[in-house]
Amino acid sequence: MSGPTLRWRVRRELLVVKIVVVLVFAVLAVLNMDDPRGTILAGVVALVAAVLALRDILAPVRLTADGEGLVVVRGFVGSERVPWSAIERIRVDRRARFTSRTEYLEIDTGEAIFLLSRFDLGVPCQEAADELRTFRTGF
Repeated sequence: MSGPTLRWRVRRELLVVKIVVVLVFAVLAVLNMDDPRGTILAGVVALVAAVLALRDILAPVRLTADGEGLVVVRGFVGSERVPWSAIERIRVDRRARFTSRTEYLEIDTGEAIFLLSRFDLGVPCQEAADELRTFRTGF
């Protein structure tokens, strides 16, 4: 990587929330040992939150941009370098279903599409898309 670098990462507050969820549900699982279903449910929630928190600890930076291109987290903690020349489109994908609305930063290389949420980026998707476009073109 050379020159200026932009990084988007998971917010630390979100990691703290996940850790608190792990602790609360682990305690609930222990306290509900007389209720097998409650113990299993609380244990599963604690386990899922622990896996998500672990990913945030091992790969907190989800997207990096430099003069050569992007580095995007792929899978649990892997990453992939994508040169600027391979990127066909950067856009924000918005969808509304019933009462919920989702937004994803979409990076399309023609062969692969990388989707990152505001939880991955730590900022609104549109803000990250605008910064990427400006960084890429220099305007």
